[in-house]
Amino acid sequence: MAASRFGGSILKYAYHLNLTNTTPAQFCFSRGFSSTLFVKGISFKATEFTLAESFSKFGKVIEAKVIMDKNKKRSKGYGYVSFATEEEASRALTEMNGKLLDGRVIFVDKAMDRRKLRDANKLIANLIGGTPNEGEVEKK
Repeated sequence: MAASRFGGSILKYAYHLNLTNTTPAQFCFSRGFSSTLFVKGISFKATEFTLAESFSKFGKVIEAKVIMDKNKKRSKGYGYVSFATEEEASRALTEMNGKLLDGRVIFVDKAMDRRKLRDANKLIANLIGGTPNEGEVEKK
């Protein structure tokens, strides 16, 4: 592990990877960006195969995940597609957003890390004054 210093502060940690044994998904994660897209509006009959097949014309699909409703045993209407590179993901986002897939209009966006989403929600709550906790009574 190596660290770069600027003015006495550590800027970035770098891990040396043996890229010959690294999968594309691990390589993308190590470079600090996400090449995963969030896809909503997909058909309830959609499968991971059909989702991957639809997006594969934009590059190498590392993983396609359809989020399933366990009780109804069908798609919840959204999923995720991970590409080997950010450029492929960007091209797929531009080309597929608002297009028809299995007779339904889909909406594509960059997937957000849950931790970042939670942190963003906390920041917004703090900026607007937050909300009282459940059961908390305002005193006047």
